[in-house]
Amino acid sequence: MAEEQSPDQEGMDEGLADEWAAAMSEAGETEESEGIEDEWAAAMTEQVEPVKLETLTNPAVPSGGVGSDLDLIMDIPVVLSMELGNTEIAIRNLMQLTQGSVVELDRFAGEPLDVLVNGTLIAHGEVVVVNDKYGIRLTDVVSPSERIKRLK
Repeated sequence: MAEEQSPDQEGMDEGLADEWAAAMSEAGETEESEGIEDEWAAAMTEQVEPVKLETLTNPAVPSGGVGSDLDLIMDIPVVLSMELGNTEIAIRNLMQLTQGSVVELDRFAGEPLDVLVNGTLIAHGEVVVVNDKYGIRLTDVVSPSERIKRLK
C-alpha cells in the first residue's frame, strides 16, 4: 500500500526542495557538478614544498642509543608466571574438591611449562629444584615476531 500525501504535505515537500535548490545555487554548486573535476585536478597537480621540522629534545632525557631508551622502562614491574596446565571444571565439581583431590590438567607429564609475562607467552621451560626452592630453566624463548603474532 502506498501512502498518499495530503496537498499540504506535497506543498511542503516542494517548498523544501525549492529551498535546497536555492541554497545550492547560492553556494555555486549545480546538480551536475561540472567544474568540480577540473578544480580537483588543479589542486592535485599543485606542487607542495616539504616542511622542515625541528628535532625536539627533552633535556631531562639523556640522548643516545637504545640503552638510554631501555633505561626508561627497566624499573616497571611485570607479573611473571608459569603455567603447568589448565582445565575447565563445572562449579558443582569445583565445590566438591577436598584435600587430596586430583584435578586432571590438559598437559602430559614431562611437557614444558609456559612462561608468561603479564599473560603473554614468552618462553617454555622445565621445573628445577635449587637449594630446596623451585625454579624454572628456560628451554625455548619465543621470538619477538612470534609474540606479536600471538597478540593479534
